[in-house]
Amino acid sequence: MKNSTVEIKLQNGLEARPVAMLVQVASKFESRIYLESTGKKVNAKSIMGMMSLGLDNGDQVMVTAEGTDEEAAVDAIEKYLIGA
Repeated sequence: MKNSTVEIKLQNGLEARPVAMLVQVASKFESRIYLESTGKKVNAKSIMGMMSLGLDNGDQVMVTAEGTDEEAAVDAIEKYLIGA
């Protein structure tokens, strides 16, 4: 299992379109991927779950992945969230 805390640096936070793009990034991996914020943990491959977090620019989020490609999964999610 790999964990990483990331500060979101997307100008408009995670609104509908950025959430859909994040779900696409997460769905490329076999690992189970979760994002956690303010005590709420959701599947990063679920659009509805991700929308329920209501994440905004500057928010901190814990990214967790578990599986065969967990390192690559966390790295890709981190890069997306910081706008790299």
